[in-house]
Amino acid sequence: MKQGTAVGNIAKDLGLNVKELSSRKFHIVSRGKMQFFNVNLENGDLYIAQRIDREEICGMKQTCLLNFEAVIENPLHLYTIKVEIQDVNDNVPSFSKTYFDIGISESALPGVRLNLLHAHDPDLGNNSVQDYKIDKSEYFSLGVRVNNEGIKSPELILEKPLDRERQDAYEMILSAQDGGKPPKTGTTVVKVIVLDVNDNFPKFDKDTYKVSLSENAPVGFLVLQLSAVDEDEGLNAQITYSIQDVSEILYSTVHLDPVNGNIYVNGDIDYEVANRYELNVEAKDSGGLADHCKIIIDITDENDNAPEITVTSFSATIPEDSPPSTIIALIYVHDLDSGQNGEVICEISENIPFQLISSSANYHKLVSTANVDREKMSYYNITITAIDNGSPQLSTNQTVHLIISDVNDNPPAFKKGSYIIYVQENNPQGTSVHNVHALDNDINDNAKLTYSIISCNIDDIPVSSYVSINSMTGVIYAQRSFDYEQLREFQFQVMAKDSGSPPLSSNVTVRICIIDKNDNAPKILYPSPDTEGSALFEFIPQSAEKGYLVTKVIAVDADSGHNAWLSYHLLQVPDPSLFTIGQYTGEILIGRDLPDTESLRQKLVVLVKDNGAPSLSSTVTLNLVVADNFQQVVPEIRRQPNNSATVSNTTFHLVVAIGLISLLFIVTVLITVIAKCRKTHSPTSFDAFNRNVYPQFTLGCPSEISDTSLPFPFSYDVCVTLDSKQNEIAYLKPVQNVPTENLIDTEDSAMVNDPPPGSLPAASTNQVRGGLL
Repeated sequence: MKQGTAVGNIAKDLGLNVKELSSRKFHIVSRGKMQFFNVNLENGDLYIAQRIDREEICGMKQTCLLNFEAVIENPLHLYTIKVEIQDVNDNVPSFSKTYFDIGISESALPGVRLNLLHAHDPDLGNNSVQDYKIDKSEYFSLGVRVNNEGIKSPELILEKPLDRERQDAYEMILSAQDGGKPPKTGTTVVKVIVLDVNDNFPKFDKDTYKVSLSENAPVGFLVLQLSAVDEDEGLNAQITYSIQDVSEILYSTVHLDPVNGNIYVNGDIDYEVANRYELNVEAKDSGGLADHCKIIIDITDENDNAPEITVTSFSATIPEDSPPSTIIALIYVHDLDSGQNGEVICEISENIPFQLISSSANYHKLVSTANVDREKMSYYNITITAIDNGSPQLSTNQTVHLIISDVNDNPPAFKKGSYIIYVQENNPQGTSVHNVHALDNDINDNAKLTYSIISCNIDDIPVSSYVSINSMTGVIYAQRSFDYEQLREFQFQVMAKDSGSPPLSSNVTVRICIIDKNDNAPKILYPSPDTEGSALFEFIPQSAEKGYLVTKVIAVDADSGHNAWLSYHLLQVPDPSLFTIGQYTGEILIGRDLPDTESLRQKLVVLVKDNGAPSLSSTVTLNLVVADNFQQVVPEIRRQPNNSATVSNTTFHLVVAIGLISLLFIVTVLITVIAKCRKTHSPTSFDAFNRNVYPQFTLGCPSEISDTSLPFPFSYDVCVTLDSKQNEIAYLKPVQNVPTENLIDTEDSAMVNDPPPGSLPAASTNQVRGGLL
């Protein structure tokens, strides 16, 4: 048939839709090097791709089958197709020689049969040689002999005695005709030479010799030793052996010794090239008489071919989320040997999540057996091993490289579970404070991270006004200058999100702690620093002795830690030996007994400084007056400098003011005493006020029990007479569980919470402002 001729419809035979052939990648896999058939994917026709010669493919086999496989994917199916090649009469019968002679003794009797060279036709059945014909002759006729294998050979039959002297040779045309329609004919010229009396023909003991030969037989190996017998004597019994119908392959494979009839191996014998050789041997004596025999050499297979591995429909890359049983490739294994030598076992590397599943005798599916993880193994080198069952066993290895592609299955992971960042206060705006970093085990876009701050509020202020983050690098920047005294710490969450589809993200908590800086000077709470033009007076009784507590300076520092550790120092003092101050308590004590000649008025400047670097400080000025009663104080007060031109008017106003204040104070004390006396009957709210609420100033009275530091806090019940010398402290007791938020800042009435280290509670003393006096 011509190339391109359709021989059948695959789609129809297999029950497939023609449209599926292209979409499901239908294709043919041939076993040999030649692909004789192909499929038209548009209509499903199986057509001839290359010219087919049955004689070249199958030789003399009665049934010639071409086997090949068809593969279709999605899902994967395998079909085995067998096409029988039917013989046509395309070969003409032919003789090995176009001219040959044959001798016959003149003494031969009628009826003698002379074997003629038979014709060869590679076609089969009726298409092979069916009949022989020869030119008409009065001396000879044609006969046909059929051997054990059914091969017809022509024979020349002597009809009349010959006379060499009348005619020593006869020429006739021998034709061989096959049974084709129309029949084909091949001819040769037969020359019959009439010989002198040589009436015995060489004779083989068999018409056909069969022998087995291993394909690995070495050159020079004796295959067969022929022997033909001629009963004549002398030259008429001298036999010469020759091979008829010698082909190129046969000539290069075996050699016949013409003298002794031994057949030797002359070249490489390959079972896979030819598994049988047929030789026609002629034994001819010197008189021209000959006999013929047929030699059949069957080649036995040896395991000399390693299995062949062919990988088809191979997926070089699979995603890491591929489920188990994903088909990776279709493996075809083939061994050119036969029998057990051609039986192949196929296996793959161990300890990998893949296996081979046999789908037919020669086909295997390479499938996954478990989930694969690119982060653990990004590629696999899968070695396929094919081993035959021959002896010795031969094997072939082939390695396929499988790449695992990434999917976004790993969320970003921060290096730490949480971040604690320390930032010193008063930082410049825009300063980078830290760099958070996350890792993603995926690759490419699946590992490309962006950072963002999750919105939240800090004291009703959006976190974006405090910090920002570089979305690419994860660097956190301060959006403002932080103040430790306003905000000591805050926290927020940072989200890292990859660019996969769908994207994955992770959050981490970032806590920013503000580090204190010594940027606040100590603040003196008591005595409250005066405004310009005013003076502060503290009373010291003339009977005060060494160690007497004059007053206590109380200060606080808005900083913390070392920056809030306060120390007290006398900056200006008339006589350093007269007064001392506790460096850490702020208590001003009398350093020695007061002499009678001691000045009535002393001016002290107290310095309060913190422990920061550099240190910050504040000062306060105290006017100390030594007197036993208020009347002694007035002249001293009057001696203080007065820049007004109308001193007398000012003095008058001061006296009036002092009188009014004294009167108001006496009324207050009386009301307090009355309330105190009624306390046993029915407590009043005024009594509760007296116990728990601290007035803006208290009266410090000389007492023997008040010469040391006073614990904080205390409440005092005071009885006062018009004469300040008779002031007495009725009782002195601590008040427990007094909330510190009730403390009153003497300067600006601000509440003081949690005094820092180094600041001490105020001692209750008597203070009188000179301006008010």
